[in-house]
Amino acid sequence: MAIRFLRTTTHLCIALFMVCVCSLFASYCCSSTSGGGSGLLSFDFYRGSCPAAEMIVQNTVRSASSQDPTIPGKLLRLLFHDCFVEGCDASILLQGDGTERNDPANKSLGGFSVIDSAKRVLEIFCPGIVSCADILALAARDSVQLTGGPSVGIPTGRRDGRSSMGSKVRENIIDTSFSLEEMIKIFSAKGLSLDDLVTLSGAHTIGSAHCSAFSDRFKLDSNGNLTLMDSSLDRNYAAELTKQCAAGATSNATVNNDPSTPLLFDNQYYKHLLIHKGLFQSDSVLASDERTIATVQGFADNQNLFFQSWGLSFLRLTSIGVKTGDDGEIRVACGAINA
Repeated sequence: MAIRFLRTTTHLCIALFMVCVCSLFASYCCSSTSGGGSGLLSFDFYRGSCPAAEMIVQNTVRSASSQDPTIPGKLLRLLFHDCFVEGCDASILLQGDGTERNDPANKSLGGFSVIDSAKRVLEIFCPGIVSCADILALAARDSVQLTGGPSVGIPTGRRDGRSSMGSKVRENIIDTSFSLEEMIKIFSAKGLSLDDLVTLSGAHTIGSAHCSAFSDRFKLDSNGNLTLMDSSLDRNYAAELTKQCAAGATSNATVNNDPSTPLLFDNQYYKHLLIHKGLFQSDSVLASDERTIATVQGFADNQNLFFQSWGLSFLRLTSIGVKTGDDGEIRVACGAINA
């Protein structure tokens, strides 16, 4: 997999996060937090208890990605689906009937085994110390950097949730057919802004999607003639998609979110939006609404600007509904609550 070194400008901007993070995330970094417990997220949370924690997670992600280059995109998506349902508490990792993980939207996500692998190593060196919620957040962070994106420092100290309800999944995650208003409603409920929405949608610069996620945007008649059901989609791009998702393709068939640099975390996603090659309807609306088009254009023109915004929005994402202090637990295994 190609790995792109970060530009000096990006390093300088990311360094500022360490200085201002408490003012940006005071409720998490500098004071007690959600629920009945109290505690802190901090950048040095495991310094004394498990100083190698972040390195172990990073090495696990790197090793898994070298075997399967689709892993970074899967881990990033896994984090989104976790944080948007009950907060960033690793509830998506719990196995069993009726859990978030058992919902069809999550069954095919992938990346679960990578988190489990990191947890097993950490339980050898630091038993009972590092939460699955932190492992997932760190793994997603490392996935971005590994594929050429910015290096983002995130605070740790999350604890794992003890419940997981599949019934809460669909009402909290973004569907690929959503309008901008529908996405704003969900992002706002999580404390995320419109700028966060546009920025975090850039996660689609890596990863892939099943054909069913966008197949309603076009159709072929019996003679093979293409009809666009969504006029915001480029006709030539739609024609290429019909070849990749030809009739008779298996339900497991996937298409790269980014048709040009699918393994690199870069700003190509925004460039594609401007030429009507966003894979999902929820992507395309960002380039057609006056509230978001300027940000899309800015990110398409300046990758460093996107990276800077990504760092801030990613910090906010990984702070949604965290459990700290006496809330939750530190699971022994990520797939099950402690006995």
